[in-house]
Amino acid sequence: MSKRRRPPSPSAGLPLAIALVSLGPVPGEASARPAASPPAAVVARAVSLNETGHLRLTRKHDFTLYERGTASGTVAGTIYVRLTAVSSSRVTVSVSIEPPGGSISGSGSGSYRRSGTIASFAGSMSFGGGSGKYKGVHGSGLSFSGTIQESHSDAITVYVRGKVSD
Repeated sequence: MSKRRRPPSPSAGLPLAIALVSLGPVPGEASARPAASPPAAVVARAVSLNETGHLRLTRKHDFTLYERGTASGTVAGTIYVRLTAVSSSRVTVSVSIEPPGGSISGSGSGSYRRSGTIASFAGSMSFGGGSGKYKGVHGSGLSFSGTIQESHSDAITVYVRGKVSD
């Protein structure tokens, strides 16, 4: 009884073919690709950012609070906030979140209201900076809000929500 050899399946050489194509042309050989091929399309990925930060005052200068704490949510890590009261009813904010593998940062402005030893703030912000695996992350129209507890050494709780993409 003789064994018949089965013909190889068409996909048997596929991993080798993929490896060879990804390596590019052999030196000294003409490339099968056109000289000026169009760039490959890159698909942006949108992510809903939903962060909560609990921060403690690290420094205070005039009407600016510098705070550091822990962010939890979509991108957990260390969070830094610089909050400046630019008038009795307006604030500017800079936020930087440093999760493992990189960082993302943004800024914005909003309203400010004080009631006794608690002040609240809310507004909109944009993210346009990132490093490491977050390089290129950007988004606009995100919301931020929070409170400042003057009776607890100006501790801040901050919420950041909105969509960012890479």
